[in-house]
Order: sequence, then structure tokens, then C-alpha cells
Amino acid sequence: MRGHFITFEGGEGSGKSTHAAALAQRLTSLGIEVVLTREPGGSAGAEIIRHILLSGIAKPLGAETEAILFAAARDDHVRNTIEPALNAGKWVICDRFIDSTRVYQGALGRVDAKLIRGLERVTVGAAWPEVTFILDVPAAVGLARAKRRRGQGAADRFEAESVEFHEQLRDAYRALAAAEPQRIVLIDGRAPRDVVGDRIWEVIEQRLLGAPQVAESAAP
Repeated sequence: MRGHFITFEGGEGSGKSTHAAALAQRLTSLGIEVVLTREPGGSAGAEIIRHILLSGIAKPLGAETEAILFAAARDDHVRNTIEPALNAGKWVICDRFIDSTRVYQGALGRVDAKLIRGLERVTVGAAWPEVTFILDVPAAVGLARAKRRRGQGAADRFEAESVEFHEQLRDAYRALAAAEPQRIVLIDGRAPRDVVGDRIWEVIEQRLLGAPQVAESAAP
């Protein structure tokens, strides 16, 4: 039986990594096999491209080139990590996926939506997220969290953008959630961690945890 695919999205410092890991732990405690991964990255080839993207080396080449690099990383990630795990019946939880490209390079970088969707068709295939959580926090809150997290380290390619950029990013994510309510769940990331975690778990229980039992009961 094929596994389930869940993604986490949001601006810098929104809590994606924290809650992706927490959900993975909770599912593992139920005896479910989970692969926790991230983008850009998540496979050997994609991690190399991650360094190129987050270092800012590709920024002068423009948003369209960045979108193509993200797609190349995603192709390697899907083929070598995500699809094998799903086909083995494991649950995959990914910190960022297609919606990051739609927002960062599409909405803000103004890359043609036809190119973005074309790259998705080539790279994603059947590995489409069943549930996507967007953790929503004001830009100033998220950037302050990101700064505390990295300590004395330098901001990466996207953290270094202006507050105005990150507010536009937040608006773009909220627009995505409004456009695809059947897949995307918008959650207030300013709430206490346990409250956010419980809201995420409630959605997982309602949408996914019953699915394996239904499939098994229908099997001959």
C-alpha cells in the first residue's frame, strides 16, 4: 500500500521544521514508518544544489534560473527519496515543496506560471502532497525567530531579503491557501507550540489516519 505525503510551508521562522519533526515523532510513536525530508535537498544530488541556491550564487542569474535549479533538485529528491518511500508504504513529511517555488520564484520572482507548472509536471509526477500545512506568521515575527535560530551565522539567500519581501511572501502563501482549501491548511503559527501541534494532528486524524483502514477493509 502506498504511503501518505505531507508538506509544510511558510515564511522564514514560521516553525515548519519544528512541526514537521514533531509530526514525524507522533506518527512514529504509532508504529508508522516516516521519512522526514526537506527542500531544497533531501537526496545526495539535491543537497549539492541546495548549497548553490542558499549561498546566493545563483541569485544574479535571476528567478527563472533559480526556479529551474529548484526543479532539478526536486527531480532528484522525488526520484531517489520521496517516490521510493511512498512506494514502500512509508509516510513522507517534507519541509518545503512545490508551493515554495510557486511563491518565492513565481509570485515574488514573477516567473511565468506556465513554466512553474510545467516544471512541476516533469518533476513531481504522482508524488503530489495530500495535505499541505502553511504556518502563517507576520514577517517581523518569523525573521526574528530565524535570527535567533542561526545565532552568529549569516542569513541565507532568502532570509537576507527585506521585511517587505517577506510580507509579500506571507500574502502569497495566504492566497495559495485560499485557492486550494482541499489540500492546503492555513494555521496561525503564532499560537503556542502545543496548540499548533494539536491543530496539525487533528487534520491528520481527519484526513489521513483512517485511509489505510478503509483501503485494507476493501482489499480481497
